[in-house]
Amino acid sequence: MMEAVNIKNIALIAHVDHGKTTLVDAMLRQSGTFRDNQEVKERVMDSNDLERERGITILSKNTSVHWQGVKINIVDTPGHADFGGEVERILRMVNGVLLIVDAFEGPMPQTRFVLRKAMELNLIPIVVINKIDRPNARPAEVLNEIYDLFIELGANDEQIDFPVIYTSARSGLSGFSPDFLEDNLTPLFSTILKYIPAPLVEYNSPLQLLITNLNYDDYVGKIAIGLISRGEIQEGETITLIKRDKSQVYSKVVKLYLFEGLERKEVKRVEAGEIVAIAGISEANIGETIACKEKPEALSKIKIDEPTLAVDFTVNNSPFAGREGKFVTSRHLRERLFKEVETNVSLRVEETESTDTFHVSGRGELHLSILIEKMRREGYEFQVSKPKVIFINIEGARCEPIELMTCDIPKDSLGAVMEICGKRRAELVNMIEFSSDQLRLEFEIPARGLIGFRDEFLTKTKGKGIMHHLFLDYRPYKGPIPTRARGVLIAYESGITSTYGLHNAQGRGTLFVAPVTEVYQGMIVGEHKRINDLEVNVSKRKQVTNMRASGSDEALRLEKPRQFSLEQALDYIQEDELLEITPLNIRLRKKFLDHHSRLQRVKSLKVG
Repeated sequence: MMEAVNIKNIALIAHVDHGKTTLVDAMLRQSGTFRDNQEVKERVMDSNDLERERGITILSKNTSVHWQGVKINIVDTPGHADFGGEVERILRMVNGVLLIVDAFEGPMPQTRFVLRKAMELNLIPIVVINKIDRPNARPAEVLNEIYDLFIELGANDEQIDFPVIYTSARSGLSGFSPDFLEDNLTPLFSTILKYIPAPLVEYNSPLQLLITNLNYDDYVGKIAIGLISRGEIQEGETITLIKRDKSQVYSKVVKLYLFEGLERKEVKRVEAGEIVAIAGISEANIGETIACKEKPEALSKIKIDEPTLAVDFTVNNSPFAGREGKFVTSRHLRERLFKEVETNVSLRVEETESTDTFHVSGRGELHLSILIEKMRREGYEFQVSKPKVIFINIEGARCEPIELMTCDIPKDSLGAVMEICGKRRAELVNMIEFSSDQLRLEFEIPARGLIGFRDEFLTKTKGKGIMHHLFLDYRPYKGPIPTRARGVLIAYESGITSTYGLHNAQGRGTLFVAPVTEVYQGMIVGEHKRINDLEVNVSKRKQVTNMRASGSDEALRLEKPRQFSLEQALDYIQEDELLEITPLNIRLRKKFLDHHSRLQRVKSLKVG
C-alpha cells in the first residue's frame, strides 16, 4: 500500500444549517474554480429545489478544488440523521472530515451522529468553528463542548488532538484564533494539506472500486460514483460488476469522469486514489463492487442503520383520483418506489397482499416526507397512511427505537415543554442554561412520541423553540402514548363548500378548507371540538326565498382555515385516516369514505 500522489479526499459534516454548503461556496471561489466574472448563485451545492427551499442538504454531492498543486476532493454530506444512509457510504470514500460547528449553537445531535460514524472509520477530523462573526458567538465554550463530545464518543489520542480553524464562511474569513482572522481561507486550506492523509492505494493490483453513489444523465444513462481503492480503470474497458448477492455481471465502461469544481471532466484513464464517475454500467447499484474482468474480488459491504418508521403507499382511490396527477396506477407507483431503492439505500419497499399497496420503511419522518414531496412534484398521485414505528424483539423483549432529542427553549416555556414531553414518555437526561433567557434540554424519547410532537412543541413555545433529534438505540417498550385528543369534521356529501355551510360547521371546531373548495364525502374538512368525529354539510346553501337573497352570505364571517404542511399532515392523521397526495393538493380523508362503512368497521373492531 502507498499514498496517492497529490490527492486529498475529505467530507464536510455538520448539523443542519451550520454552514457546510456555504463553506464549500467560499472554497470554490477562493481556489480559483470560478472565473472572476462568473455569476454564481449562493449554496451552489444545494442543487435541487427541495434543498434550496428547506435550506438543508439531502443528497451528498462531489466537487473538487486545487490548492498549491494538490487536488482536494470534497463531498458535501447531509446533516440530518434521517439521511444516514447517504452519510454512511460517503465516509467510505474519504480519509478525513471537516467537522463544522456553529460558534453559538455548538455541537448538536446530528453533529454527534455523523462524527460517531467518522470515528468508527478512523477518519482524521479538522474542527471548523464557523459563524465566528455571529452575535453572541461563544467559541471558547463551544470548543470545550466539542472536546466533551469527542471524549463521550470514545475518541483515540490521534482523533482528540484535532486542529481547530475559526471561520466566517459567508465572508470568506479564516484563522487559527477567533480574534485574528485572515481575509481568506488560506489557514483552512493549509490545515487540510498538513493533516488530512492522502488515500492509501495499490497501483499495480487488480481493479477494485466500491459504488457509493449513483447519478443519472439523459445522454449516457446511469453513472456510478466511487473511490478507486486499487488498480486503474480505462474508458472502453470490460469490467466485472459484483452484485450484492455475489453474482457477477460483465459490463463495458462507456465514459469516465473526474470531478473538477462543479463540473464533470471526461478522461480516458483514472488511477487508484481518485473519486471517479463511470457511465455505461446500467445494472450498477450502491454497495456493489466494480472489479477487473480477470481477477474480480468484492469489497466489504456498506453497513446501513435499519429503518425505524414505516408508511403504506396506496393507489389513490378517492373520487378525485386521476384529476391532477400524471402517474396514477399501481404499476407507476411500484416502478417509482423500487427505482428509489436503487439510490436511497436506507429505504425499504415491500409488496403487500394488495397489489395497490406498498409498505415503505425509512429512517424517520423527514426521510419519508422528502420522498413523498419528490414524487408529488414529479406528477405522482397516491395515498399514504399514518407513519408507524418499527418494533423489534431483543432477547424476547419487545423493543422500540429511542431518539435523543435536544430542545432549545425560552425559560418561561419550561413547564409547558416538560408537560408535553412527559405525556410522550420522554425522560430528561440533561438541562443546560444556554443563555440568560434560553435553556437547552436533552430528552430520550420513543420515536413514536415524536410523531406530531413538532407542531405541539412550536405552539407551546410560541414559535421560539428549536428541536432536533437523532436515533439512539432500541430499548424495551415504554408504554402507551396518548394520541390526538379531538375528533375531526367530515364532509357529509360531495360538493363545493359554501360560506353558509362553513359558517355552520365553524361553530363545531376548526376548519381546514376555504369557501368554493371542492370536497367529497368522507373528506376531513376540520377538527371537532370534542373527542368524537362529526359529519357536517359544508356545501349546504341558504334557501333563497322572497325574503332572503343569496348574497346575504357575504355578511357571515369565517375564521382563516388551518393549513397543513406535509409533515404536519402526516403527524395529524390517525390509524383510520389517509393523506391523499397529488401534485396540486394534500387532502386529509377517512379510509372508509361512506358513513355506513365506517360504522361497520367500528362495530367489527369492538366485536374483535
